[in-house]
Amino acid sequence: MSVIVTDAGFGPDTFEAGFAAPGEQAPGQGVDLPNDADVASLYPAIAEAPLIRIPFPSSADGRGFSIASRLRDLGYRGRLRAQGHVIAEQYRKARGSGFDEVEIDEALAARQPEPQWTPVQSLRYQSLFRRSA
Repeated sequence: MSVIVTDAGFGPDTFEAGFAAPGEQAPGQGVDLPNDADVASLYPAIAEAPLIRIPFPSSADGRGFSIASRLRDLGYRGRLRAQGHVIAEQYRKARGSGFDEVEIDEALAARQPEPQWTPVQSLRYQSLFRRSA
C-alpha cells in the first residue's frame, strides 16, 4: 500500500484509472514515465495524461526532478507524481520542480511520519513559483 504526500499531508492513493507505459495508455489512464525517458520526443503521446508518475529508485537519483521541470516547461498541466525514494527533506525540491505529490511506501512513511513532512510543506515559497502555475 502506498501513501500519497501532498501539501495537505498524508493520504491514500485516490487515482483509480491505473498506469501504462508512455503511448500505451487508454484515455484517462496515467503514465509511468521512466526516469531516463526522452521527454521531448514522448511529450506528444503523454501530454493529455491526467497523471504522470516518475520513479525515484533512490533518494540520491535526482533525474526525476529534471524530468518534472522539463514536462512543466513543455506545457504539461496534469498531475505529476514522484514515486519511490523521496525523503521528507526533498519534498520542497519536488514541489519546486513541478511535482504535485509524492508516493511513498508504508515503510518510509513509518520511518518519516507525517510530522516530519509538515514543516517542509508549510514552506510554500518554491511552490508559488512552479512552472505549472
